[in-house]
Amino acid sequence: MTTITARKFSLKEYHKLIEIGLLKEEENLELIQGEILEMAAKGIPHRVCCTRLIRELSQVLNNKATLQCQDPILLLSKSEPEPDIVILKNREDDYLSGHPTEKDIILVIEIADSSLKYDQEVKLPLYAEAGINNFWLFNLREKQLENYSIPYQKTNGDYGYRKLEIYLTNQEIYLPDFNDLKLELAKIFP
Repeated sequence: MTTITARKFSLKEYHKLIEIGLLKEEENLELIQGEILEMAAKGIPHRVCCTRLIRELSQVLNNKATLQCQDPILLLSKSEPEPDIVILKNREDDYLSGHPTEKDIILVIEIADSSLKYDQEVKLPLYAEAGINNFWLFNLREKQLENYSIPYQKTNGDYGYRKLEIYLTNQEIYLPDFNDLKLELAKIFP
């Protein structure tokens, strides 16, 4: 029996494939642990939740941080995910010099309906391994916000978060690193 192994790509190789046109930006791809993966299609509830989040976060943050929507972040040596929304530390060049890395990130936000399992089983451990302290998952299936914090490595070598808090649609949540700024979840969920 022949064993088949997937070809892993480095960030440099991935960027070269984009540069020479073998991969197109409109293909909805991301590099996760060296594998080029196609992202799930976004349904209407996902799109509406994202639109509302951008609007509310823009108002609440009022230029205290940078918002990035469905753009790449560089993690570890073989991952360039494209989270739905990322809140970043402000930088004078607005990240013109390169994609943000874990040291620039205040909060990563994913919105999940059809991608729920992928976001919980693939993206969450990836963000924890990179040391991202705060990860929000808008779970559209359950109509709840899953607030993950305190990344750690499990005894089996996998990564996860030690703390999970569930927020319901009628609640408010404070933004990490901004104790005076809160988001009303009723304005977000479709």
